Amino acid sequence: MNIKKSYIVGILIAALLLGGVGSYAGVQLAQIGGSSTDTVADNESDEGNRFVDLSPDEQQEIFDGVEGMDEMSKVLKAMNLIQDNYLEEIDKDKLIEGAVQGMLSTLEDPYSVYMDKETVEEFNHQIESSFEGIGAEVSMVNGRVTIIAPIKDSPAEEAGLKPNDQILKVDDESVEGLDLYEAVSKIRGEQGTTVTLEIMRQGVSDLLTVELVRDDIPLETVYSETKQVDGNNVGVIEITSFSENTAERFHEELTNLENDGIDGLVIDVRGNPGGLLPSVEEILKNFITKDQPYVQIEDRNGEKSRYFSELEEMKDYPISVLIDEGSASASEILAVAMKEAGNYEIIGSTSFGKGTVQQTIPMGDGSTIKLTLFKWLSPNGNWIHEDGIEPTIEVKQPEYFYTNPIQVEETLTYNQSSEKVENAQIMLNGLGFDPGRQDGFFSQQTVEAVENYQQANDLSVTGEIDEQTAERLQASIIDQIRSGEDDNQLEKALQVLFQ
Repeated sequence: MNIKKSYIVGILIAALLLGGVGSYAGVQLAQIGGSSTDTVADNESDEGNRFVDLSPDEQQEIFDGVEGMDEMSKVLKAMNLIQDNYLEEIDKDKLIEGAVQGMLSTLEDPYSVYMDKETVEEFNHQIESSFEGIGAEVSMVNGRVTIIAPIKDSPAEEAGLKPNDQILKVDDESVEGLDLYEAVSKIRGEQGTTVTLEIMRQGVSDLLTVELVRDDIPLETVYSETKQVDGNNVGVIEITSFSENTAERFHEELTNLENDGIDGLVIDVRGNPGGLLPSVEEILKNFITKDQPYVQIEDRNGEKSRYFSELEEMKDYPISVLIDEGSASASEILAVAMKEAGNYEIIGSTSFGKGTVQQTIPMGDGSTIKLTLFKWLSPNGNWIHEDGIEPTIEVKQPEYFYTNPIQVEETLTYNQSSEKVENAQIMLNGLGFDPGRQDGFFSQQTVEAVENYQQANDLSVTGEIDEQTAERLQASIIDQIRSGEDDNQLEKALQVLFQ
């Protein structure tokens, strides 16, 4: 694939500003999704030797010697003008970082971002083995910090945060105008500390206030179990993200299941926000034969590269794949490859819809730019960006899976009617406490259902929903969802294997 000279010039000017001329060379394509697991080396400071530390005449001399750089010289002229003449003394590094961020902001691409040295250090610490925070993958969507998916068994999952939730405030401070990494730095914090998020959720009229206790978030990405279906032994492998060791862990779990003699396999990438391209590639090489590509990568010129496995034969057992609205990017590469090239059933709901590829580029001073370089296409050449992947069999979860935390400012009581009451009724019904109606009217039967729930959970039996009862209801719903007892999508994925 050819990269246009103007692109190289853009990268070079950023590298010149930051002191890392030539730092782009040798960078490998490794990033697909909302988060990267690339560790960026922290180079020694180039302070004093950077291009921006040269005199204007010395800078111009270098520009004159580089083809295509004339139009970029005004960036340096503007910086020198501001630094030498602005009313107040200005920090040169702030000007440099502002220029780089300004260039990226003109792309209007939420996935192309700049990380300063401090953010990179924090980012690298995060990916080593674990990190402290709420445990949610986020991205910038239409200018708002948006949850792609909560991480399995994290505070975010326990609090009921969901894909497409938009974070408006952190500890009562607006995150509007911040870039993604600035917002994330406010959300993340030490284990045991508390953070309060103001959330906008589609379909909910009121803003939600969610309090979370930060915890240590392990980065285990592969889980497996075995289920029995009509006398058949079925392996279920859940992939929560695609990191550096995910493919290796997947192969280990798959080998163990096959050694145990499975008759079928379910691959679950629900709530998986993406990760590294090589990781999902290595997994797909277990299932997609060499006669079809498992993914295509297209550059800015429309040139496509098709990628194939060396697999001779498909598995001799049936396979199905689970997706939902939290399945993004690398998860979608897996799902659509299994759908189009493997002809396997895809169960669940339409996926997130992210079809671009980013690369993390070191800038030489410890900072990085993560830039969108390519789009990825399905085996059949389809681009799913912003559309997502439609399952071959759409299955909805029970209604209580989609309930929202109940924000109790005033106790909910008999004869009231509201969206909050309706939400509580759906929760009660899902937990086995029949409220009678589920239209938002607090009926006498709803009172009795609340009393029965309170008695079963050692709460004061009032028949009213106060803050304590609302919090316990939310916790009970999360536990019920985690139990998997009413997982309609998984049940369908198991059933279709032997139909």
